[in-house]
Amino acid sequence: MLDTAAVQAFVLVADLSSFTRAAAALNSSQAAVSLKIRRLEEALGRRLLDRTPRLVRLSPDGATFLPAARELVAAQQRAIGAFTQEERRIIVAISHHIVGADLTTLLQHLHRSDPGLIVEVRITTSAEAMTALDEGSSDCAIVLNHDGKRRGGEVLFKEEFRWTAVPDFDFRPGAVLPLATQASPCNVRAMAVSALDKAGIRWSEVFVGGGAQTIGAAVRAGLAVAALARRVAPMGTVDVGRRLGLPSLPVRDVVLLAGTGSATKRQAIKLLGRSFRALAGR
Repeated sequence: MLDTAAVQAFVLVADLSSFTRAAAALNSSQAAVSLKIRRLEEALGRRLLDRTPRLVRLSPDGATFLPAARELVAAQQRAIGAFTQEERRIIVAISHHIVGADLTTLLQHLHRSDPGLIVEVRITTSAEAMTALDEGSSDCAIVLNHDGKRRGGEVLFKEEFRWTAVPDFDFRPGAVLPLATQASPCNVRAMAVSALDKAGIRWSEVFVGGGAQTIGAAVRAGLAVAALARRVAPMGTVDVGRRLGLPSLPVRDVVLLAGTGSATKRQAIKLLGRSFRALAGR
């Protein structure tokens, strides 16, 4: 008989390529995860992972075992939920300034950890996400904590913001900075223009977007500079803050806020938070 907790730990290490990130996802310690996998290898009589100080990767036997390991974890989740009458669904409202290309990996991680969980994701502003949570139209919200007024949430990670533009974007000191922003009111917009005003840099909105993706499109088109979180900056763009002499931007906490739901939903939200923390360490 295999220890299913050890098999789950192996799957997470394989997916995240890290004992540390797998331990965070499991709310465990790196030593405990390492011990589980070592005992799993002993039970199978096979080395599943090749470990180096900087890299963890599947061994040939590990690659062979991984599909069966996923099936075992999925079967366990189905068995646990066999007598559960309540549909396991969570509605998640997430700030568009947080969700980037890693959303696919996040959803894969959630599905592999709990194949029976239905996740409804709504991308919106932080303010609208918190309103939805307060009104009960979402089960949890993942938002940027700009002013620290909202308390009681779980800090998942810290997000860095940067002045994003195409590599050859041209701006001369003393000129008016072309800016791409989110429509007002937006806390990220307010953060950006406040930093520019304090630095005495003149600016002008040349593009107003309806979310980080549309702002990123304007940036990639070479129209303007934008204050974007590192994780949502589009491919092909760079941080031009130092080169253009722009003021530094603050770091914001990314916070998970949960409503008062059933034990099933609380467990699902806990899994969501672990997944986000694990991805943030990549």
